[in-house]
Amino acid sequence: MQITNVRRPSSAGLLEDVTIHIENGMITEIHPAQKSVPLARGDLDGQGWIAAPGWIDIQINGAFGLDFSADPASLWEAAAKLPRFGVAGFLPTVITSAEETYQQAISVLKAGPPPGWKGARPFGWHFEGPFLNPARKGAHHPGFLRSPDLSFIRDWSRANGVLLVTLSPELDGASLVAARLRDNGVVLSAGHTAADLRQAGQAVTDGFRAVTHLFNAMPPLEARSPGIICEALLNEQISAGIIVDGLHVHPKMVELVWRLKGPDNILLISDAVGLLGMPPGRLTQGGMEIVVDENSARLLDGTLAGSILGLDQALRNLIRFSGCRLEQALPALSRNQARLLHLEQNGEAQPGFRADLTFINPNGEVQMTMVGGEVVYP
Repeated sequence: MQITNVRRPSSAGLLEDVTIHIENGMITEIHPAQKSVPLARGDLDGQGWIAAPGWIDIQINGAFGLDFSADPASLWEAAAKLPRFGVAGFLPTVITSAEETYQQAISVLKAGPPPGWKGARPFGWHFEGPFLNPARKGAHHPGFLRSPDLSFIRDWSRANGVLLVTLSPELDGASLVAARLRDNGVVLSAGHTAADLRQAGQAVTDGFRAVTHLFNAMPPLEARSPGIICEALLNEQISAGIIVDGLHVHPKMVELVWRLKGPDNILLISDAVGLLGMPPGRLTQGGMEIVVDENSARLLDGTLAGSILGLDQALRNLIRFSGCRLEQALPALSRNQARLLHLEQNGEAQPGFRADLTFINPNGEVQMTMVGGEVVYP
């Protein structure tokens, strides 16, 4: 197949008109657009859209009435619909839960999708918990929180489909658990944490390479107690996951993060709950009741509990809040995630990479999503 009449971000960060050639699910060639290219059967006219590397959501708890912590097997049904938000790949996220939930999640992904399935590519699991600081638990059920335990993570490995784990690095035993996970190929993210600046620096030494929803479920940035937020903002080894819905983080703080971290170290995440893409209502997630209105997801006491944010809206919000250009913001949706997770065939719209592509118009609205060279939305 060839896709004509499309633009893509160049190495200089500008948009260029190109034709993209795809074979066996891979991008094989990209060359400057010709004025007139005959379309063969199976070719596509990109209608002037921007072809971005397929977006990757590394923190999403559910969608379309489905909750991955309640039913890990529901990931396949949700994945079939996520491309409408531009998502070509994702890490289904299990929040703090009973031990058997994590084991079930590993088994579900190993078993693979049902026959004939197609949708966003699940690269592996994000386990957000249960080794979280109770003082910063947020919407995680306190009854399921645990101290770091090597026996609990005995089969948490990249080979078993666990790609990312969020834990609090300051907890007793966290360094040992982090070392085991790192040896097993799992990427470490600090979250739901009360780590001070020294503990945050030690976490980087221990191999942590991201923070989970920066600013949320961690101590605020203070003049005489800078803490983990300061470390995350200033340390180039740390990628900052951030929920850009205008509720979790003030727009001016988003602009601050953009100026300090730049386009290479920001990870746009949805942290969406199971009512993403659904009307307002109620659901139970990780044993906690959540109320969803038109704008937010909250516990009964008003605590924010994830979001109902699609990645397409996150992109538009980042542009509006930070003042950056659309093409500058795109790495925060794909390239940065792929590099963090060592997904070597994703994150670039280049020959030799998977033909996972998200096509948007100049307003950042999703027009088409492609996974492995196959159109999965619309």
